[in-house]
Amino acid sequence: MIVPQTLEGPVDDVIETHRAAVSNIIRIPRAGADPRGDVIMCDVTRTAATDLIADLHGVGLDRDGSISVSPVDLALSRAAKESAAAAFGGEDDAVVWQEVESRAGDEVRLSAVFITFMSVATMIAAVGVVSDSPILIVGAMVVGPDFGPLAAMAVGFARRRWRVVRQSSLALTAGYGIGILLTIPCAWILTVLHIFPSDPFAIAHPNTAFIWEPNALSYVVGLLAGVAGVLSLTSAKSGALIGVLISVTTVPAAAAAALSLAYGRWSTAATSLLQLLINLIAIVTAGTITLVVQLMLVRRRDEKRAMGRPQG
Repeated sequence: MIVPQTLEGPVDDVIETHRAAVSNIIRIPRAGADPRGDVIMCDVTRTAATDLIADLHGVGLDRDGSISVSPVDLALSRAAKESAAAAFGGEDDAVVWQEVESRAGDEVRLSAVFITFMSVATMIAAVGVVSDSPILIVGAMVVGPDFGPLAAMAVGFARRRWRVVRQSSLALTAGYGIGILLTIPCAWILTVLHIFPSDPFAIAHPNTAFIWEPNALSYVVGLLAGVAGVLSLTSAKSGALIGVLISVTTVPAAAAAALSLAYGRWSTAATSLLQLLINLIAIVTAGTITLVVQLMLVRRRDEKRAMGRPQG
């Protein structure tokens, strides 16, 4: 934190209020040049971070000073251990809502890089469909950056941030739309060069036909992926996110739709787009429900803490 002189008292009061969850406090007087003020560094347990940051916002430190947050991978001190032991709940389960909303804001920015990744991922998936290669399909799922806006949309619904919902919808529409539009002429060119067959869908696809054949399991997998994906983003456990990316057929379905449109397979295009829509709805629905449940658990924890009862 960079704390202006006018906010030194209020910020000290906030830190003292959360003293049980704060350790390793360092103050460097007048070290801040822009904005001017004291530089204060401290370790905060993840379970208490949301409330502490909210109180710092409440005294106006984000407006007149500065707040920066970064994870601490390893802290070897008795004070840090005692702070973690005094906090309610588990560190891995704690949600830092300011961090989640900041990530959501970053993910909804429509940029040239996002469009490029979406287009490249769609083209890779198209090659995977034509060659009936599950490896390329998985690669396309990992390259595609579409889970970010989907998670941001879930955050927008759960936190009632309608601007985030609108921007996420725009990013996804533009990403999938441009990816499909660029993949169609790419397929035509590769067909003229005799790299693609004249009609890829006339050939059996035992390994990839599921992409344009949606069923009830498509929705179930999308729901489960939405839960796992949002949990990986809101908790300290991010290792599950790659598994989420390769479990849903969003980008491959867009690629199948592009190929179907390129070769005049209208019914296959329709089922591919249906597969895409099913997965999108399932992921956003599950993600929103997961976030709402987490919000309810946080409120319940706060109520129990306010009443002075230990959390069960």
